[in-house]
Amino acid sequence: MCGITGWVDFGRDLRGEGERAAIEAMTATMICRGPDAGGTWCSAHAAIGHRRLSVIDLAGGAQPMRAPGEDDVVLTFSGEIYNFTELRHELAARGHEFRTRSDTEVLLHGYLEWGADCVRRLNGMFAFGVWDGRRQELLLARDRLGVKPLYYAARQDGVLFGSEPKSVLAHPDFRAEIDAEGLAELFSQVGTGTPGHGVYRGLSQVRPGTLVRAGRDGIRESAYWRLEAREHAGDLASTAGTVRELLADIVHRQTVADVPLCSLLSGGLDSSVVSALAADSLSRRDRAKLATFSVDFTGSADAFTPDQLRPSHDEPFARAAAEYIGSRHSTITLEADDLVTAQWAPLAAHDLPTFGDMYVSFVLLCREISKQSTVALSGEAADEVFGGYPWYHVPALLAAPTFPWAARGSWEPLLRPDVRTRIRLREYAADRYAQALAEVPRLAGESPEDRRIREILYLGLTRWLPFLLDRKDRLSMACGLEVRVPFTDHRLVEYVWNVPWSMKEAGGIEKGLLRAAADGLLPGDLLRRRKSIYPGAADPAYERAIDAQLRRLMTQPDAPLFELISREALTAAYAADPRLPGLMSVQPSSTSPVAFLLDVNRWLERSGVTIR
Repeated sequence: MCGITGWVDFGRDLRGEGERAAIEAMTATMICRGPDAGGTWCSAHAAIGHRRLSVIDLAGGAQPMRAPGEDDVVLTFSGEIYNFTELRHELAARGHEFRTRSDTEVLLHGYLEWGADCVRRLNGMFAFGVWDGRRQELLLARDRLGVKPLYYAARQDGVLFGSEPKSVLAHPDFRAEIDAEGLAELFSQVGTGTPGHGVYRGLSQVRPGTLVRAGRDGIRESAYWRLEAREHAGDLASTAGTVRELLADIVHRQTVADVPLCSLLSGGLDSSVVSALAADSLSRRDRAKLATFSVDFTGSADAFTPDQLRPSHDEPFARAAAEYIGSRHSTITLEADDLVTAQWAPLAAHDLPTFGDMYVSFVLLCREISKQSTVALSGEAADEVFGGYPWYHVPALLAAPTFPWAARGSWEPLLRPDVRTRIRLREYAADRYAQALAEVPRLAGESPEDRRIREILYLGLTRWLPFLLDRKDRLSMACGLEVRVPFTDHRLVEYVWNVPWSMKEAGGIEKGLLRAAADGLLPGDLLRRRKSIYPGAADPAYERAIDAQLRRLMTQPDAPLFELISREALTAAYAADPRLPGLMSVQPSSTSPVAFLLDVNRWLERSGVTIR
C-alpha cells in the first residue's frame, strides 16, 4: 500500500531543477500513505513519484520501478495484487525473469507482456500509473470496485495525477478552485456523488474499473469492467456453498503479508465472518494468532438506546466473536477529549470537509492499530453486495424517486439565496439520479419488484460504497495502515449481483444468503445479529464541545462559511433544534451536520481554495 503521483507534460522538459522540485513536492504529500520509503524518476516528458508502505517483500519492491532493459517504462503502484503468485508463474513460463518477490514487479512484467489488458488479469485493490516512453503514453488504472483512489487533472500539454487531491494541489500550476458544479457535489447528500468527479475545478477521479490514457493526442478514458445482468443458476444450498468457498479463498489470499496483520471486529456479521476466516487462514499458514480490534466510547454502554440503525451495542458481540474465533482482541476506548483534539485530522486526510465523530474515531482507531499492525482486514461492502441496509427493505425508501438513502434531507434551505440559485441543488441531485439509473444493467423478464431491487443494489455498489471506501482508505492511510476489503473481490461481487433477491434475504432477514454461507462459522447469536452501523460518540461532552464551536462561529462576522451558508437561515435552524436535523438524510451521528459545517469553515479558512 502506497501513495503515487506523477506529471506528464509534452510541452516542456521535466528534468529541470524547477520541475524536479515540483514532483518532489507532490511526492512529499504522500508520506502519510508511504512512510517507509520514497523516490522519484524524471525523463524529458514524464516525472513519476512514489511513497512506500512496505507490506510484501520488504527488501525489494522499491518504486518507481523501471522495466529491465526498458529505461523508459516506469511504474508507480498502490495496492495489492492478490493473485500475483499465479501471475508470476505464468509470466516466468513466458520467459520473464524476476529480481524481487514483490507484486509490484509482477504487475510491471504483466504490463510488458499484455499491455493495458493486464488489468483484466488482476485480482486485487490497486491504482497505478505506467509511463511508457516507447509509446509516449501514460496509462492510469484503478481496480474494479474503486478500493484504491486515483485522481488526475488534464493540462494543456499533459496531465497531473496522484492518489489524493493533495498531491495534485501541490503542483505549482494547479489552482485550488471550486465552481458551481463542485459546490453541488460538496453539498450533495452523502453517497450521491458523481463517479469521476473530483470536486475541485479541473480535478477528476479515475472511475472504478476504468483506464485513462494520456498521450500527445490528449486523454482517453475506457472501462475495462462493468457489472453484467445474467440469469442465476443454483438453489440456496449450492449458492450459499459457492459464496462460502469464494469468501474462504478471498480471505486466504488477503492474509498474505510480510508484516503484522489484524482484523477489524465490531461483532457484526460482516466483520465476524472475515475475522473467523482470517483466523483459520493464519492457522493454516502457521502464523501467530489473529489480532482483532474494535472501537468503543466512554459511557457508551450506559448511554446506549436501540434504534433502527443501531439495534444493539457492539462491544459485547465483539468480545463474544473474539472469544469464539480465538483472536487476541483489543478494544480502543475513546473519550470526548480525544475526539475534539483530533477533530481536524479527517479534513487533512480527505482534502475536503467530512462528518464528525464517525470520521475522527476511525482515525484514532487506525492510529492505535498501526502501532501494532500494518495491515487490517475489514468487513466493508457486505451490505452493498448482499443488501443489508434498511433502504433495501423499507417499501417507502424503495419507492422514492431518488437515491433511497437521500430520500429525506437537503442542505438547500441553509444555502445563501445566490448560492442556491447558482447550483440548483435539487435539480442537480435529480440529474445525477437519472444518470445513475441509466447505467443499470437490465435482465429481460424481471418482475418490476426485482428490477427495482437490482437498481437499488447497483446504486449502492456504484454510489454509496465509493463514499465508504474513500473514507476507509483515506483515514487509514493517513495513519500508515493498509485496510483490505475482502467483500469487494470482483468474483464475489459478480456472482452475488445476479443472485435473486429472494435468495439474498433467505430466512426473511437481511443478508440471509451471507448468514447461510456462514453457517457453522459463527455461533447462532452472532449469526442472527441484526445490522448495526458504525457507532457514534456517546459522551455528551463531545456534543457540547461541537455545539459551542458552532455557536462561536455564528457570531464571527467574517467567517468564510457564510460565503456559502445563510447566517440567518442557520441561526433560525439552530434555534429550532441545535442538532440541525433534516439537513443530512443519513446522519452517522447526531452531531454530523454541525461537524460538517465546522469543517466547511475550516476548509475555506485554511486550504487556500477559491470559490469561482
